[in-house]
Amino acid sequence: MDLSTTAVIFLFLTYHLCEAEHRSYSSVLTVDNGGQWGKWGKIEFCPKGHAYGFSLKVQEKQGMTLDDTSLNGIRLHCSSGGVVQSTVGSLGKWTNIEECPRGYLVSFALKVEAPQGIKDDTAANNIQFNCGDGTGLEGKSTEFGTYGRWSKRCTTGAICGIQTKVEAYSESSSDNTALNDVKFFCCD
Repeated sequence: MDLSTTAVIFLFLTYHLCEAEHRSYSSVLTVDNGGQWGKWGKIEFCPKGHAYGFSLKVQEKQGMTLDDTSLNGIRLHCSSGGVVQSTVGSLGKWTNIEECPRGYLVSFALKVEAPQGIKDDTAANNIQFNCGDGTGLEGKSTEFGTYGRWSKRCTTGAICGIQTKVEAYSESSSDNTALNDVKFFCCD
C-alpha cells in the first residue's frame, strides 16, 4: 500500500468516526436541579436513529456509615443498534434496559438530592423519561432525593445524544457523588 492509499483510508475513517460523534441536533434538553459537582464529559450520539430506551449504572445503598454515590451513569439504547454513554462513574452495576413500547425518548426529569452539608451527598439518583407515545419510564435506583421539573420536550424528532456531568471518584474523599447532571440532544 502506498502513502496516498494510506492517506485516503485515514481520511475516510476519520470522516466517518467524526460523523458518528458529531451529528447535527435540533435542541438540547436540560433541567434546573442538577448537582453542583464534577465536570462535563464528552457529548456522545447514537450513530443513526434515536434512543428508544436507557439503562443506569447504580451503586446500591451503602448503609449509615458508608459513602453513597447512587447514580453513576446513564446509557442510551439506540434504534440503530448499540448504546452510547458520556462520562460514567466507577461504582455500581448496570440495570436492565427500560424501553419505550413504541417510539423514542423525548423528555426527562432528574431525581437529585440537595447538598447535605456535613452529611453524605449523592447528587443525581434517578431519572424518568417520557416516550413519544406518552408512555412514562423510570429507572431502578435508590430513593435519595426528589424529582425536579421536567425538561422541555424534543420539538422535532427524539433524543439522540447525551452529555453527563460526573464527579470523579477519589479514594481520599469520604464523600463522592458520581453523576450530578445530564443533558440530552434531540435529532430530527
